[in-house]
Amino acid sequence: MTTDQPVSSTVESGPDQPALAAEHVSRDFQVRLSDGRRMTARVVDDVSVALYPGRILGLVGESGSGKTTLARLLGLVIQPTEGRIMLGGHPIGVKHLTRTTRGRVQLMFQDPFGSLNRLHRLRYILGRPLRLHGRARTRAEVAAGVAELLESVGLTPAGEFADRHPDELSGGQRQRVVIARSLAPQPSVILADEPVSMLDVSIRREILDLISRLRERRVAVLYVTHDIASARYLCDTIAVMYAGQIVETGSTEDVIDRPSHPYTQLLVDTTPQPAPPGNRRAGRERTAVVSVGEPPSPAEPPSGCRFHDRCPLATKVCITSRPPLETTGGHGVACWHSGR
Repeated sequence: MTTDQPVSSTVESGPDQPALAAEHVSRDFQVRLSDGRRMTARVVDDVSVALYPGRILGLVGESGSGKTTLARLLGLVIQPTEGRIMLGGHPIGVKHLTRTTRGRVQLMFQDPFGSLNRLHRLRYILGRPLRLHGRARTRAEVAAGVAELLESVGLTPAGEFADRHPDELSGGQRQRVVIARSLAPQPSVILADEPVSMLDVSIRREILDLISRLRERRVAVLYVTHDIASARYLCDTIAVMYAGQIVETGSTEDVIDRPSHPYTQLLVDTTPQPAPPGNRRAGRERTAVVSVGEPPSPAEPPSGCRFHDRCPLATKVCITSRPPLETTGGHGVACWHSGR
């Protein structure tokens, strides 16, 4: 079960210490099936991930894979059923959160239209977290802080934008405000859940570049997405999630250019990818994975490897036994046939 204790606001993460980590976390929910039965669904099942200062981890998988639930666990919005969340090297639980520790981990919402209160001007939307987290006290300090936040995300002149309401902004501008609001408490971690999925393709790269610049602030970032291409563009490392479990991890180059798990291969093969520089055929000689079916219900997951009923490589051991996540040279794969 989860171990909770208060976390000191002065604890800082060193270069080799995660700013935020999940250690063997699981999360159960009660669900009602179509036939009226109520069952326990394990949406996240024994997952461990770590976020490091100045690094971006991409959490990739189809809808329903458990990505958002894991982000909410890391964001201390919900409590793990099992396992623990470590903030700055110390276990932390929802019931022991303080305003200071809450400010250290910020969530960046998917919907830039629904996450901002349209009744308030930007000077209030950005000024409120500055006051709440003690970053500004006087009216002049708040005004200066709001201007700095707006300028940091490219909304200039700041004085003009500060007096606008969210309804007066484009989708891309609203997402910039969401990023600015996330930065107001000077967090050590930002959890971005599908932050560009609702934006036009023409402005997605601008927002991804803004998130990329968080490395300069030594912020640890979790980038949740179903889009392999954007993860390739943005992330240092990738964790692939399927049916509540991590099935492959490693550097972005290793996971995308040399995927070892059949599920990762499926994601890569169904997403348009630019060929590696200097070799238009590199990485395309392996046989593509052809999958059938849909992801399983978390209330009734398959035995063994949860991908076995969709995998063309599945054998008896895949049906009867869950493969461990084995790591070689920083590349982890949970597959009986990966050859690692």
